[in-house]
Amino acid sequence: MPLEDYRLKRKFTETQEPAGRPRRNRKRPIFVVQKHAASRLHYDFRLEMQGVLKSWAVPKGIPLALSEKRLAVATEDHPVDYLKFEGTIPKDQYGGGTVMVWDIGTYQVLDGNYYKGKLTISLDGKKLKGEWTLVKAASQGEKNWLIIKTGAAAPLPRKSQDDSSALTNRSMEQIAKENKAAWESNRVL
Repeated sequence: MPLEDYRLKRKFTETQEPAGRPRRNRKRPIFVVQKHAASRLHYDFRLEMQGVLKSWAVPKGIPLALSEKRLAVATEDHPVDYLKFEGTIPKDQYGGGTVMVWDIGTYQVLDGNYYKGKLTISLDGKKLKGEWTLVKAASQGEKNWLIIKTGAAAPLPRKSQDDSSALTNRSMEQIAKENKAAWESNRVL
């Protein structure tokens, strides 16, 4: 069942996260990078695929220097509604902490296949533009992938951009203080 793992980990009476449902893919699928201050700060990288968001937790953030590699741990599929989820998950809930939409945009598959464990994509976001490759690290366990900056180096975001939502321009501190989810009022690209 799509999204079963996602739903089993959450109590929707206590969290503002969307319960969601699988959806049809668009011509230009969407990606999102969410800055997530949970037990440890990390970035969640999500690609719209097969009606859900294929998701990875990237502890050190998306690589920007050419050939730079970062660990990307596969997590459960998320509903497409999660593309624009920005808010606070209660501390006693799975993933508790503040979530910001750090970047969002469309992507295109250049080469490879997710199900074969290698995928090269081109991102066209508000902050990230260019080519990245995701590779399943077979020797590192079922969930471990690498995200590698390919093509050319990406420009470093300005300091103000790093702590600014691509959707609402709010900082992590503002999102935490307001304690209100923003996904409900935002239409998906």
